[in-house]
Parts: sequence; structure tokens; C-alpha cells
Amino acid sequence: MQLQANIKTKIVFLFSVLLLHPIASTAQVTGGNPLLAGATQTEAIKINEVIFQATGFGNSFLIKTSEGNVIVDTSLSVNAPRHKKLLSEIDDGPIKYIILTHAHPDHTGGVDLWRQEDTEIIAQEEHFEFVNYQYRLRSLFGQRNAAQFPALAGNIVQVRSSIPEPANQDDNYGAEIKPTILFDDEYRFELGGIEFVIMHSPGETYDHLSVWLPQYSAVFVGDNYYESFPNMYTLRGTKPRWALDYANSIDKILALEPEILIPSHGDAIFGNTNIEAAAGRYRDAIVYVHDQTVLGMNQGKDVYTLMEEIKLPADLDIGEGYGSIAWSVRGIFENYIGWFDGNPSTMFSTPPSDVYPDIVALAGGADAVGKLAMTYFESDAFELALHAADIALKADPTNETALNARLAALNKLLENSDNSNESGWLRFGIRQTESAAIGQ
Repeated sequence: MQLQANIKTKIVFLFSVLLLHPIASTAQVTGGNPLLAGATQTEAIKINEVIFQATGFGNSFLIKTSEGNVIVDTSLSVNAPRHKKLLSEIDDGPIKYIILTHAHPDHTGGVDLWRQEDTEIIAQEEHFEFVNYQYRLRSLFGQRNAAQFPALAGNIVQVRSSIPEPANQDDNYGAEIKPTILFDDEYRFELGGIEFVIMHSPGETYDHLSVWLPQYSAVFVGDNYYESFPNMYTLRGTKPRWALDYANSIDKILALEPEILIPSHGDAIFGNTNIEAAAGRYRDAIVYVHDQTVLGMNQGKDVYTLMEEIKLPADLDIGEGYGSIAWSVRGIFENYIGWFDGNPSTMFSTPPSDVYPDIVALAGGADAVGKLAMTYFESDAFELALHAADIALKADPTNETALNARLAALNKLLENSDNSNESGWLRFGIRQTESAAIGQ
């Protein structure tokens, strides 16, 4: 399809921009352009007397001290100049340290802009493997993210990656490692009378860390907390995100009894009571979904049954504006036992879809199955309509009835969707289907 060709030949933001993830309570959750998050900000947000925030698709933070400054996260490369301007207006002293809560590019994109000759860059030691993992799959992730986040691949900001297409499969460790300090469990330093305690806190990624400032009872938690059920499985693809890692890392933070909790997406939470309520509920929601999935697995239930059955109780319903309960259930299920579902027919390399053309022929042709898809649509069974349309289109990719049914179902599902990731992929499916229809 033309769209796919365009993605391959005109990928913008390929690695440094497109490996994206949560921005709770910003434009991306409401379906707007995520690059506009914080775009109207004219001055840095003062969190306390030493901590300041620049808001964007990934926030950046300045901690000012009498001996120089510390930056926590640097946002996307396209946001970094604005963030640097806002934070430098607070204090333009030397940058002694840059701390990266994890290696996603909406946290690392501005490192080169901020670092100076003597700046130390701190990350957890899993950073090495994680950035190389992203590098190995850079072309795949570029295609996936261009599909999921089309606004970032448009003409709003023309940024092209300098990373070439992989020439072979031997370049497993080709990523640039920018941190100068990598640590295992904990790293401490003191600057200008302020103590910094940096702790490994896996969750969003294996290299995730949190930053604790005991004198100010303030903790930076990166992406281990935001205002939606977390993206424990992301549709663009990622390494498994372990539910119990999230829970344990949140417990580690709550044990500090912080008075200020500072996420990398969204706004700070003030007051230990409020933090305990918000982060504790977040943790409990994750643990509930994990435990119900494991219980169902041990009861012999299949993954689709559990995806349908498991819902958060009202007191733990933290919303699904970014992450999805159903996707997380499947992520937990398959992270534990892998892809094999116990059905011998799925052991082999022949996909079930290879049978579809013969089934379509027996049913009377692609048009007949396309009409079945439209019948499902008219009965508000939109997901069944998609399945039936896909079967018909496997036999005849240009069948007008099936294309119309697929397009109608995708548009209705989009109309009903409150989840930004789901909406992104539904829009991608709509563009695909429209392109196929035009090319009939």
C-alpha cells in the first residue's frame, strides 16, 4: 500500500523521537497533537524553591543548587530547546549532572543540548542493554510508531533521524551510550548542600530509576506513575513489563513517605496523604489485574476469556486513557508462559489465515463473507465485523463489500474509543482500508 511505502521511505522522528509512551492528562490522551503539550507555557513551573518543571511530551526538571544545577530528564529533542530556555531563565548556572529516569527518547532527547564539558550523565546500568535493544529494532519501531502516532510523522516539525536502516543483523551493540555513570541498585551524591539518592525502580522499563531528595521530601518517579492504568503492554511493541516490578517500585517510593511526588508526565502531587492515596490506588490496580490474571490462568481459562472478564472494581478504576486492562491481561498471561496456547495446531509455521481463502470459497465468495461482516456491524458487533472482513479480504483484498464493512467497523470503534493508543491504531486501520479502497 502507498501508506506503507511512505512510512518506509519518509519516516520522521525515527528512533530519537518515535519510541513514545505515556503523557497522561495531555493532548495525546484526548486525541490531539502530543507535540503541543506545554507549547503555551511561558515560564517554568515552580514546584518548590529549588525544583522547576518545563512541561512537554515528557517533562524536564531543573534542581538548582549553589554549586551548579541538576537536570532530571530532557524530553523529546523537539521539545528540548523550549525546555532549556524556560529552565535556564530560572538559573543558567553550570549543569553538573543530568539524570535519566529511563532510556525512552521523550526523556533522553535533549541530552546533547543540556550537557556541558564536565557534565556527568547518570543512568541505571540496564540502560546499556535497553538502548541497544531499541537500536536493534529501530526500523520496526519507526514503522510501528509512525502508524500509532501519525501526528509525529507529519509536517508539524520536520525532524529526520540520522540513524541508517540496518545493513545486517550483526550490529547488536551499535547504540551510542551517553551516560558517564551507570549504577546497579543505588547511587548517591551531594551538590550545593543537597543530597541526591538515585534508586533503581524497574517498571516502565528495566533501567527505570527514581530520584529522592530527602531534604525536600521530594521524589521524581519518571513513568512509574501517571494518570491512567499503565501501558503494561504497548501496542507498538516492547519488552515485557512486569506487573510486580511496578508494584514493588511504588512500594519503595511510598516507604520514603514523600511530600512531593513528581512524575515525568502530568503534574506533581503534593502532600503525603494525597500521594499515598493516588500512588497506592495505582499500585493496587496493577496488583489486582496481575492477581486476577494469574488466578484465571491457574483455573485453566484462556487469554481471551480473561481479557473479556477482568475489570477493575470501582474503587480501583484509574481509567484507561493510555494503558488498557485487556492488553495488560494478555501481556501478563503471555509474559508468564509465552505464545503457545496449548493447541497443537498453533505449534506450526502455517498461519490460520492460510485457510481463509478456501473457507471464503465454500461460503460463496468474498462478497458473501463481506455481507456477513456488514451484518455483524449492523448488530453492533464491531469486532466480529472486523474479523469477518479480514477473512474476506484475505481471499480478495479489493472486495468492496468487505472493505466497506471494515471501514465502517473501524470508524465506529474509533468513535467509541477513549484510549489514545487504541485510537491511533484504529486511525491507522482506517487509513489502510481507505488506501486499499482507492486502489481497487
